[in-house]
Amino acid sequence: MSLDLPLEEHTLPNGLRVVVQPDRTAPVVAVNLWVRVGSGHEEPGRTGLAHLFEHLMFQGSPRVAKGEHFSRLMDVGGSANATTSLDRTNYFEALPAGALDLALWLESDRHLFLREALDQGTLDNQRDVVVEEKRQRYDNQPYGDAFHRMQQALFPADHPYHHSTIGSMDDLAAATLEDAHAFHARHYRPDNTVLTLVGDVEPEHALARVEHWFGEWARPEEPLLPAPHAPLLPLEGTAPRHHRVPDAVPSERVHVAFRAPGELDADHLPLAVGMDVLAGLASSRLTQRLLRTEESVHGVSGHVMGNAAGVSPGFVIADVADGHTAEEVADAIVEELVRVGRDGVGADDLAAVQADTERSWLSALAHHDQRADVLGQFATVHGRPHAAWEWLDGVRAVTEEDVRRAAATWWQPGAFEVITYTPQEDA
Repeated sequence: MSLDLPLEEHTLPNGLRVVVQPDRTAPVVAVNLWVRVGSGHEEPGRTGLAHLFEHLMFQGSPRVAKGEHFSRLMDVGGSANATTSLDRTNYFEALPAGALDLALWLESDRHLFLREALDQGTLDNQRDVVVEEKRQRYDNQPYGDAFHRMQQALFPADHPYHHSTIGSMDDLAAATLEDAHAFHARHYRPDNTVLTLVGDVEPEHALARVEHWFGEWARPEEPLLPAPHAPLLPLEGTAPRHHRVPDAVPSERVHVAFRAPGELDADHLPLAVGMDVLAGLASSRLTQRLLRTEESVHGVSGHVMGNAAGVSPGFVIADVADGHTAEEVADAIVEELVRVGRDGVGADDLAAVQADTERSWLSALAHHDQRADVLGQFATVHGRPHAAWEWLDGVRAVTEEDVRRAAATWWQPGAFEVITYTPQEDA
């Protein structure tokens, strides 16, 4: 049975989509903006701008000083943050419901008027911040660049998902103030944004306040750029391809990466369910085999991402235990992946995954901020926020044959790139 929570959706004349989900269980409101711009929307030679703007948007606007966005919210007991992915950048606040106007004013000021305050000094300062972030999170953190290596192995150089979210430091160094202004104008526009409010609000009042603060946001005359759509078939071959990465890491770690269907593809949910059968639960096959029986790993996990450009990354990660080899572990992972496509999964496997998925999904939706993010995602990617209430029905509808068929398509023996980090002294 589908969830049936009250939900109102409205589109302003300028194209801004507004989703309001009233919930009076607590006197708080979550404010969430999904902007359809991520690293997958960047142009060659200008990578990293999507993530750079996640930083720039907190550096002040015409009426808000640097650092004031956070301090204003903290003064009323609120919080704020932002994230950037392959497909979107989102900005979010949680605060007392009575301070809704504060959050809407802060968001409208930077979304509408940031370019008026964005100068060379701010650009240079935040560019330096991103360079330091790359050093800390990617270059000097064990396994920090693993996901980027998987992207490079899975996607050709001209694919929107080939480069990392943080981008090329050379590209960032070459980016001019004019480039930054043009990027904001091109992507930060009302018809490219979904604003979601979840919490103790009256929909009619909330929509009126949104119209007050965002109604003057002009839709540019230039047509909205189409979202990247670059579907790919599974990788082909007779066997996985292996890549060894000597690095300053504490132990060997294996990444078995593969292409997976995009979020809107009919194979996405079945393959994601199949991955949970393999690596999503304490009773999953890889956990039972590698961790409990063979004791060849210290831990194993897997994930099928849902992305919007018609294809997604998927991967299994395992830390190799002493006395075992990375090749042994990788071969076992590939063997179990391929086995799902050949032999399928059992009814008990499917029931366990569906029950655990329902528990974790409902637990996530119990939080105002996570529910707002989910609604923003479904409104942006699926075109319908109401589809979030139907998602569990889709998971429950997945059959054993659906999983076997999807796995047989995407998990053939040659569909995998194996990236192994090997400890190297003084790396």
